[in-house]
Amino acid sequence: MFRRIGWQMLLVGVGFLLTAMILAYMATTYTTEFRPANGGTYIESVGGYPQSLNPLLSFYNDADSDVVALVFSGLTRIGMSGAVEPDLATGWDIDPSGITYTFSLNPRVLWHDGFYFTADDVLFTVNLLQDPDYPGPPDIGALWRSVEATKLDDYTVQFVLQESYAPFLDYTTVGLLPMHLLNDIRAADLPNLEFNRQPIGTGPFRLTEVQTEQGQVTTLTFKRFPRYYGPEPYLENILLRFYPTARAAFEAYQDGAVEGVARITADILPQAFADENLKLHSAQTSEMVMLYFNGLVTDTLPFNSTQVRQALFYALDRQAIVDTVLMGQAIIPQTPLLPGAWAYNTTDVPAYTHNPQQALDLLGEAGWRRTTTAEPLRNAGGVPLAFSLIASNDDQDLAVAQEIVQQWARIGISATVQAVPSLALSGLLESRSYEAALVHLILPGDPDPYPLWHETQALPGQGQNYTGFQNRRISEVIEQARITVNPNERLALYQEFQQLFMTEVPALPLYVPVYTYAIDVRVNGDQMGPLMRTGDRFRTIADWYVLQRRVVASQQQP
Repeated sequence: MFRRIGWQMLLVGVGFLLTAMILAYMATTYTTEFRPANGGTYIESVGGYPQSLNPLLSFYNDADSDVVALVFSGLTRIGMSGAVEPDLATGWDIDPSGITYTFSLNPRVLWHDGFYFTADDVLFTVNLLQDPDYPGPPDIGALWRSVEATKLDDYTVQFVLQESYAPFLDYTTVGLLPMHLLNDIRAADLPNLEFNRQPIGTGPFRLTEVQTEQGQVTTLTFKRFPRYYGPEPYLENILLRFYPTARAAFEAYQDGAVEGVARITADILPQAFADENLKLHSAQTSEMVMLYFNGLVTDTLPFNSTQVRQALFYALDRQAIVDTVLMGQAIIPQTPLLPGAWAYNTTDVPAYTHNPQQALDLLGEAGWRRTTTAEPLRNAGGVPLAFSLIASNDDQDLAVAQEIVQQWARIGISATVQAVPSLALSGLLESRSYEAALVHLILPGDPDPYPLWHETQALPGQGQNYTGFQNRRISEVIEQARITVNPNERLALYQEFQQLFMTEVPALPLYVPVYTYAIDVRVNGDQMGPLMRTGDRFRTIADWYVLQRRVVASQQQP
């Protein structure tokens, strides 16, 4: 009996030993990892309310842009590098003249209601953009009206331009609409469609629920579209909750109601930095803030003088504006093109570092002097150098404008700030009925400056050259650049444009705002590339996840 127990104990011991050896081997050979898992819900707060969930109307409202980025797709999209990439189109061919573009469409794409996407949807959307009554940005409508669109077959479309236009691909990123749902509508009907509140798109998420309070949309719920043609997102649901201000949106995170905040403005930044549970992503926007001078107003103002414009620039300390007013949330550009853009080049470009004495010297050469530092600058006729600077009644814009006029005042320039609503500011620019203005420009991915600075766009009602600036050589350079297909030749032309512009300075490039996005540490896989619009923060949404699964993985190298 005892011998039997001894053998049993020996067998048990051997078993323990083998088990220990196996566990030791596994511990050195395998490890437990956490990997993304499908499912879960991500909730984000947005400052501002959606108005029209339609890609053809979403250019003026960031909340609309956010929704469109989740629900709709274009023929192309802007990738993480800032270059145009295929989306609904699998690719395209451009003829050697740069006039004919032929797009091949993805035959696997479905609308969220199960209908197949085809070339008919492309032509339907283009027809709306070409309609003279299209209520979106005028430059987009004008561009598409110059394009002939043809369906070659169900999954091939061709665009023929009137002349070579290098930035054309940027315009193919616009989200497309379903013809089978909207076939009978006209462009003038777009703002009033029920579709704008219950959109059907081809994007990675479909809108499933709309919550409102007193007629205002407060929450939108999106569900992963299981038959999406692109990478399948990990997230099952996304909720966007809308609040009246950016601060209210941030307070929703502090209250535990959301896991992300769409935008952290400069006044909120210290609190966001102090929260150890928040990850902050920052990216340069496609916006540039500039000072415009109305060169068409010449009776008493000297804005048609290059020396005066240069002096106004030398008198500004842009870094102080960024540091004190904007809490460091901006980049200082050296040219009118966005820093980091492929055409941005500062070679042989005049640099306007803060230099009050240089400003006074230039003003003196232009005939503006003062006898004491307590007096304003005056011309030979005794007229003071005084003008109004209009700015939108946004708190930050007013603070920037006030800092600018204070800096100018130190050298005897008597500028005063005039606050106006944003729509009124746009009207004053359009009619050229202003003296100086603080202007926010939204610059597209392609650097084409023709709409802003070509001489044909200078007169009221004829374009967006709101300064009235006319320079024949600059016009020639940007004319040639927009029809040049060769990228190296375009680069050389834009280098010359930047050199000429910064010599003449018809407007002063002040700063490029930085967009800061906050997301809780419990959310993973999030990253942010360049932003053309705020909705571009969702460019990598397929990689985001909130759930994880445990897996055993080998540590051995393959």
